[in-house]
Amino acid sequence: MTKSRRASTVTKSRRASTVTKSRRASTVTKSRRASTVTTATQATPATAGTAARTGTGHRWPRRNPWRHPWLLESFTWLYLVWSLVPIALAVLFSFNNGKSQAVWQGFSWRWYFADPVNSIAHSNVLQLAVLQTLKLSAYTTLIAIPIGVMFALGIHRWRTRTGASFNFVMLLSFVIPELIFGVAMFFVFSSLFSGIGLGTVAETLALVTWNVSWPAIIVQARLATIGSSYSEAAADLGCAPFQTLYRVWLPLLSPAIFASAVLVFSSVIDDFVIVDLLSNSAANTPMSVYIYSTQRGGNGGPALNALGTLMLVMSFVIAILGYFGYRWMTRGERGSTTDALTTIAGG
Repeated sequence: MTKSRRASTVTKSRRASTVTKSRRASTVTKSRRASTVTTATQATPATAGTAARTGTGHRWPRRNPWRHPWLLESFTWLYLVWSLVPIALAVLFSFNNGKSQAVWQGFSWRWYFADPVNSIAHSNVLQLAVLQTLKLSAYTTLIAIPIGVMFALGIHRWRTRTGASFNFVMLLSFVIPELIFGVAMFFVFSSLFSGIGLGTVAETLALVTWNVSWPAIIVQARLATIGSSYSEAAADLGCAPFQTLYRVWLPLLSPAIFASAVLVFSSVIDDFVIVDLLSNSAANTPMSVYIYSTQRGGNGGPALNALGTLMLVMSFVIAILGYFGYRWMTRGERGSTTDALTTIAGG
């Protein structure tokens, strides 16, 4: 009986040993299969990359992402040539010695001051156009800038839904087409306020209404960067609201006010739609309207090219003075040349 029990125990232990060995072999086999799959998976990208580099696979070879952008550079140069060449030709023919705008007949200052009748220096009509343009630019700037600054300060402190609604209404000038606005102003001054009538006053009021958004937006952007700590410190030191405005806000806002003044002045020089609808005589016709009406009527000549060149020079001079003035006023602050140009351009 004892021998049979011992034989049974030995048999069971052998069976258990056999099962354990089979399980171990199965585990080893599975691990080898997993390592084989992992090795194949890891080798697949390398093989694909090798095939892509050698060109033996079906995938296209990758291009260098840091290569020179020839296509984009070509489009940029094409745009610059398309935009600037006509302007350069118009400026060039303003120095033409003859009356032709297509045939070059020699260099001359004839249409600026040498011609005793048709040059800018001797033509009363051209001088009136230049004077009217400068008057409208100066009037609009002197009226629109204070209104825009006060509007920006009010919106900055009036943090309610009503203030946000007024701010949205102020931004409508960037959405409404200028032609629609000019027609509306023509109806206002010819029908509703006929006592004002068309002319310099109507042009100035319309231009102020159209351009008041620029100082408001630029000054609001400046206020957002300044914050409220300065005004709070001034109030803690006992400054009255007017003293805070005069001694704290205006010095801090002077770069934005100057940039908005430059932007408004230069934009009025180039304005055409509003002043064309609201002018009624040669005495209140600016340069843009005179150039368009004369050239369209078939009476154009190099004198118009000289007048257009004068407009271009005025815009460039204002922009350059604005840039250097803004850089001087913000000389103690951080900012690059691009930031100054963006602010002057209204960006």
